[in-house]
Amino acid sequence: MIAAVHSRPPSDQLAESGPSVKLDLAREGDISLLVEDRAITEIWHLAAVLSAVGEKDPQNAWKVNMSSLINVLEVSRKANLRVFWPSSIAVFGKGAPRIDTPQDAPLVPTSMYGVTKVAGELLCNYYHLKYGSDVRSVRYPGIISSETHPGGGTTDYSVEMFYEAIQKGRYTCFVREDTILPLMYMPDCIRATVEVMDAPAARIRRWTSYNVNGASFSAGELAGEIKKRIADFEVEYVPDHRQAIADSWPMSLDDREARRDWGWSPRYDLKAMATDMMEKLSKRLRRE
Repeated sequence: MIAAVHSRPPSDQLAESGPSVKLDLAREGDISLLVEDRAITEIWHLAAVLSAVGEKDPQNAWKVNMSSLINVLEVSRKANLRVFWPSSIAVFGKGAPRIDTPQDAPLVPTSMYGVTKVAGELLCNYYHLKYGSDVRSVRYPGIISSETHPGGGTTDYSVEMFYEAIQKGRYTCFVREDTILPLMYMPDCIRATVEVMDAPAARIRRWTSYNVNGASFSAGELAGEIKKRIADFEVEYVPDHRQAIADSWPMSLDDREARRDWGWSPRYDLKAMATDMMEKLSKRLRRE
């Protein structure tokens, strides 16, 4: 496995797990040299400026997200590589039903991050139609992980809440208590990625991006689940600019196409996720 790092060195755990390199994805030639040098057969292109951070410098978000994607697509086209590229629920906006948002709902995002994801979906589809590129994608909900700190997304509250509950016993949440978003636990996120990449090409019918649903719950419901494990945990809700982004996103996704085409089905609901998250994060924070 190759870990390509753009702006910061890998964690000790990642560095020790296998070979890693520092790579500027804005330089197509550097990507091409790495592919040739390490005999790469697939690229999983995960680098991006996320939604909340992207709104602080939209022009940079466009530059980073789009230049890196087209460079990866060009290298993969020339070397005949399979590519995974993640899209997001950020593609949706005004005009899309918020409950069971359909696969083909209108894509009118309200953030630059969402704009880059819509453009990226269309670009991936173009490369498939024009060059036959095998580029696969899913629209991730918010991702909850016990291994990495939040990275500047609108759903960061769902991870921060666990950290603050364990470390401080209180949390100031930047969205309303009744804010409902689709969220996915990292083990399901990884499995969705592996499963769509492992599916035979004949099973893939969508070359933009597949909806994949995890579990949908409100910020208040998440807090309530944590309180079952930390009884004196307190949450104050102080919505900021990220509330408007959250209000433009789906509350749940219709992922029937992913279920039909390559057998997607999530395994973690809110209770199972919270139980595992608390156990793993508590152990990790004690070690740190």
